[in-house]
Amino acid sequence: MDSYERDEIPMLSVNPRPFFGQLEDSSSDNFSSRTRSASMSARMSSAESWRESNFVGHTGPDKNSFVQMSGPLYVRSKPDNSYGDTSESPEKKLQLTHKYSTNEGIIKNDWVQNNNNEKNEHLLRSGQLGMCNDPYCTTCPSYYNYRPPQGKYRRTSDIFDTKFHNVLYGDAKGWAKRFCSFLYSYIPGVMNPHARVIQKWNKFFVISCLISIFIDPLFFFVLAVLEESKCIVMDKAVSTTLVVFRSLTDMIYIFHIFLQFRLAYVAPESRVVGTGVLVDLPSKIALNYVTGFFFIDFFAALPIPQIIILVILPRYLGLSGANYAKNLLRFAILVQYIPRLYRFLPLLVGQSPIGFVFESAWENFVINLLTFVLSGHVVGSCWYLFGLQRVNQCLRDACHHSGMEFCMTFIDCGYSNTERYQSFPTWSNWTSNENATDCFVSSDGPFDYGIYEKAVNLTHHSAMNRYIYSLFWGFQQISTLAGNLEPSYFVWEVLFTMAIIGLGLLLFALLIGNMQNFLQSLGRRRLEMSLRRRDVEQWMSHRRLPQNLRRKVLEAERYNWAATRGVNEEMLMENLPEDVQREIRRHLFKFVEKVRIFKLVDEKEPILDAVYERLKQKTYIKDSEVLYQEGIIDKMVCIVRGKMESIGEDGIVVPLSEGDVCGEELLTWCLEHSSEYRDGKKGRTHGQWLRSNRTARCLTNVEAFILRARDLEEVTSLFPRILRNPRIQGAIRYESPYYRCRAATTIQVAWRYRKKWLDRINSKASLRADSRM
Repeated sequence: MDSYERDEIPMLSVNPRPFFGQLEDSSSDNFSSRTRSASMSARMSSAESWRESNFVGHTGPDKNSFVQMSGPLYVRSKPDNSYGDTSESPEKKLQLTHKYSTNEGIIKNDWVQNNNNEKNEHLLRSGQLGMCNDPYCTTCPSYYNYRPPQGKYRRTSDIFDTKFHNVLYGDAKGWAKRFCSFLYSYIPGVMNPHARVIQKWNKFFVISCLISIFIDPLFFFVLAVLEESKCIVMDKAVSTTLVVFRSLTDMIYIFHIFLQFRLAYVAPESRVVGTGVLVDLPSKIALNYVTGFFFIDFFAALPIPQIIILVILPRYLGLSGANYAKNLLRFAILVQYIPRLYRFLPLLVGQSPIGFVFESAWENFVINLLTFVLSGHVVGSCWYLFGLQRVNQCLRDACHHSGMEFCMTFIDCGYSNTERYQSFPTWSNWTSNENATDCFVSSDGPFDYGIYEKAVNLTHHSAMNRYIYSLFWGFQQISTLAGNLEPSYFVWEVLFTMAIIGLGLLLFALLIGNMQNFLQSLGRRRLEMSLRRRDVEQWMSHRRLPQNLRRKVLEAERYNWAATRGVNEEMLMENLPEDVQREIRRHLFKFVEKVRIFKLVDEKEPILDAVYERLKQKTYIKDSEVLYQEGIIDKMVCIVRGKMESIGEDGIVVPLSEGDVCGEELLTWCLEHSSEYRDGKKGRTHGQWLRSNRTARCLTNVEAFILRARDLEEVTSLFPRILRNPRIQGAIRYESPYYRCRAATTIQVAWRYRKKWLDRINSKASLRADSRM
């Protein structure tokens, strides 16, 4: 019986068998139509096929063994028996398994059966890297967060051992080919731009770019001036350090370039109609990147400064052509700096196609501050470079005027190696040349340095001192918009000054404005409070309110702002989903359950949610009268913070504090009248309201939630079922303090009338007895 239940009779398919090309779209449907509950063999990937050499087929009710297949159900377009013979050789079966048992088949079959489509199949194959980890994404379908059940895939160590076994014993010819196939299996597939790993990489890449664009201007400080030798030298230690750091950042940039060829993108044309469609086809991704920013990124990642410093400059140091090599280094850094900034700034301000890189307010504040520091860093470094160029031009002019031999060679000292020039007869004349000495007199010299006067005397051996002063100069000129600069008539100097002014205006308009908005947002509520206070004062002055009333109005406004923090909760709640609103109200209005009648109601009853929805926040200042005698009770007050007192007609004082309710009799009265109206006894006429027989006064500032009488009437009319509960009826009749006090007063009055009546009877009886006597 058990075997009969396990292996049921296969059902023959009515449809003809599909050909091999048709199977990809209909494999799951055809297979489900062939058998009711056939036992299926587990699929094996190519990474696991080497483990098992013997294939054991499962049997049906006729003891016919099923062929174990890990790929499509039909391997030939020729019709044959599905449960065909099992006489094939193990080698042929192994080849068949290797041909069709791939991870692609596993994941694809799962997704085809679950989703009935093959859209974004490359993302689905990538596993965790293809998933969308952005909870607010409107582009990726929800099934990108699919996680396969535990046990379907083996652990990473098993997969690694399997693939390593295939490398050693597979059918690949040659170690190189097998090793490449081994490495290719670990190359990630197409990745989702919203994956958590990609988001973390983007932040790391932005930080790396920020470091790289800080490093590039530092190459200008490799050059320095030796005043005693009247030449320009290079700092070998600084240049080596900068080359190492620049190479690290270039490697990160190159890895980012390779990553772009595997990163899905949102098709721009799909945003016209919908929210966007992810394109995960590798060929389209590559074409989109190559036609987009590939060449800009490729040029920005080229190690041009490293090649110039390590290869070109050592060949020309100490020669007349060294000046041109140094100019080439400066030109390469400046030209390569532009595409780096072009690609980096959109990521910095969060305008990347993959979303915001830095989302918090403090992160944006730090980024804006670092951008301002970067601007001062670039301006100061360029100022130092252009100052060295002006000194170099002055020394070249002095060489032309002096007519000395080899003086053009003396201007370049290489790595501060001046000993080789000692053998030249004109070396001593050059170091003491008057025209060359005047090049280092910035103020009264014959050469007009303009804005580079301070850079001429910046001849310290320490690169740190030169950099710090240049950074200070850059900050100063950006902050003052180059207001204290007087350039010479040199054209490039004038253009550089104009660029500083334009950059300063841009920073004040963008970065400084953003920082100001951030700092103002911290005190925005306080500013709104002061504006509100000024409007209230102007209104009271216009209405000519007395001083004592003005004081109460200002106190009420101040306490209301302190209680609500200036936030309009009703407007805030409107944009939230209804279920979230209900949960928030249930959390905030737990004190409603302390009301005697609502305490008897089940928490799952919708009447509580209806009451929560109609509660309004209200604040009262000290000595405010919430209720007064003979006044209409038009609200029920639930105290959240503060103290009140209730004074009855007889002068008895009842203290009220947090969690207590004032005006509870209104709810009882509404329920009672609603019940009477529905029973057909009598109906409440228009304008008939409950009047208060006590005074409720605030002893301190009170924060409360109120429920209006009109809302209470609506609640009692919407939920009449609660009135049929005997416990609620008992609470209405016997547990309400208002009606208990009213009942006690009625009993006392009746008792007094009865006592008077008894006294009257007793007095008459005594008079009759006396008359008889």
